[in-house]
Amino acid sequence: MKVVLIVLDSVGVGAAPDAGRYGDAGSATLQHLARAAGGLTVPALESLGLGHIPALLPGAPAIPGVKPVPDPRASFGAMQEASEGKDTVTGHWEIAGLQIIPGFHLFPPGPPSFPPELLREFERRTGRKTIGNKAASGTAIIAELGAEHMRSGAWIAYTSADSVFQVAAHEDVIPIAELYRGCEIARELCDAYKD
Repeated sequence: MKVVLIVLDSVGVGAAPDAGRYGDAGSATLQHLARAAGGLTVPALESLGLGHIPALLPGAPAIPGVKPVPDPRASFGAMQEASEGKDTVTGHWEIAGLQIIPGFHLFPPGPPSFPPELLREFERRTGRKTIGNKAASGTAIIAELGAEHMRSGAWIAYTSADSVFQVAAHEDVIPIAELYRGCEIARELCDAYKD
């Protein structure tokens, strides 16, 4: 038997019962994006059964522009994590059979979001200062701090409702290899904050 599993990362079709705990009450990312775009035209996904998924979730609205088809070419479903958490890593691990209980550590919205000792060690090991240190979306924090980052060369460090220590940088300021190394350092340092 062959299985092709398609995961549309961060493309939710309805809020999970614990969505309010993560600031996501009323979420339905795909439907909201489709509405903002005036409807979607995704014939391949529609033929696979995408239009049937909202009906699986109580109260989830239909996806504008995507209708259920009489004979879907694939099996389809909606997943609600059994693990504690809402992030991508939790979902991927669970798809592979690993339930995360207790869930990953969540950093507070801040500012500050990160403990001073964590940032100090990250800065020491990477040789760069950090700016940010609060919860934000990636696009918002870059809009807010991008110019300062370009001037100073400091990492933009931020978190979200996910269990993450995120860094943002422009590749002309921090080359890709250095960015990857910074991410490896952050991963190693954050292992101490697993629970």
